[in-house]
Amino acid sequence: MMAIINIGADSVASNAQISFLDIDITYSCKECSYKYGKCIWLRQVAKLRYHYCSVVVYLGHIMRQLSYLLFAPCITISANAIAEVGYAGGFWINYSYNENSYDTNLGDQALIFYLDKKNDKHSPWHYSAEFRLGPGGFSDPDNNTSGSDYVLHKAWVSYDFSEAHKLVMGKSQLPFAWKTANFWPGDMFLAAYGDQMDVGLKYQGSFSNATVQIAYYPRDDWRSTSTDSTDDNRHWGSRHTYRKLNTLVGDFQWHISSSHTLGFSAQNAELEEFVTGKKQTDGEHQAMAAYYQGQFESLSVKLSYIDGERQLPQAYYIANNLPNEIKNTRYNTEVSYQVGDWTFLVDVTLAKSNTQGGVNSTVSAWAPGVRYNYGPGWVYLEYLNQDAWFDRDMRINKGDFAAWYLTLDYYW
Repeated sequence: MMAIINIGADSVASNAQISFLDIDITYSCKECSYKYGKCIWLRQVAKLRYHYCSVVVYLGHIMRQLSYLLFAPCITISANAIAEVGYAGGFWINYSYNENSYDTNLGDQALIFYLDKKNDKHSPWHYSAEFRLGPGGFSDPDNNTSGSDYVLHKAWVSYDFSEAHKLVMGKSQLPFAWKTANFWPGDMFLAAYGDQMDVGLKYQGSFSNATVQIAYYPRDDWRSTSTDSTDDNRHWGSRHTYRKLNTLVGDFQWHISSSHTLGFSAQNAELEEFVTGKKQTDGEHQAMAAYYQGQFESLSVKLSYIDGERQLPQAYYIANNLPNEIKNTRYNTEVSYQVGDWTFLVDVTLAKSNTQGGVNSTVSAWAPGVRYNYGPGWVYLEYLNQDAWFDRDMRINKGDFAAWYLTLDYYW
């Protein structure tokens, strides 16, 4: 999903508790896709299916050790850093029309509040948070921390070692390929690998014509049973099935020029089941992506190839008569053109199931749209058409969905 204000994209929640070693940190604060503590131990490298993940696992191990030492102290930032606070807010509301059922809906509204540190070149500390309130906040009330329609989309603290190297701690965007720039159609067939917001530690570094990000996320969300990864949720189990743990991610970008970038991302994680009540960690997940981003004056082009695998927890797939291994491949394209205050955009995503007994044809989703910048916000007219959808296990299911969306947002 598009970050409408250039503030970033991330989330938090309510009455959540995180446990790192013997440190307990309690937060008080509290999403829709297809529209639509225990100590953490490093997984065994032998269990990985992709060799390209081994470097990510090694670097993730180093970051895990750092997280024990750095995460807790960063929650208590100096009074100096907190003093320079910037506040902002806004709202959005959406009108939708379903071409198949002829149903219309005016709503899915949300209030958004931002908290950011003002630009300060004299301090290496920075922070940012975004709180959403309302049914249009792109959260999953049944599986988020709050259990309701309010959610912290992001909440992180960062430390700049230099202008080129940064450490980010908290709930931030998982660095994996690119994200769609449309508003209401969302991640489409990037499902599970779109605009993920997880809780953990992320390093960002720039080296001449390259950018590197390495991250370790102990969990999706603050609560031990929450699976909400705002905005790209409902693709990582549920409160009653399983959740994702110990995600290790690596992203490398080679900037061929100021207008062209080639990238490669890989991620690996464990799955913890909730079926037996024992919370056994016997499932796993791996994915890789190769991608391109280009700028040709007013024309922007993004391409990506994503390959993903998920080995479901044994207790879960046996109880539900599911295949133990889910595999699929996605091919994604986004083209946008800027004319003054107008942006014309189309997202096209294709997917192919490699799961035994899965859908045996290539499925597609496409979303053309236009948005207009009227000053304090945008007006969007978008269309979504797709012949399949991804469920909470990453399985492809045949479907037939087509809808129009008219959205207005306003910021102050």
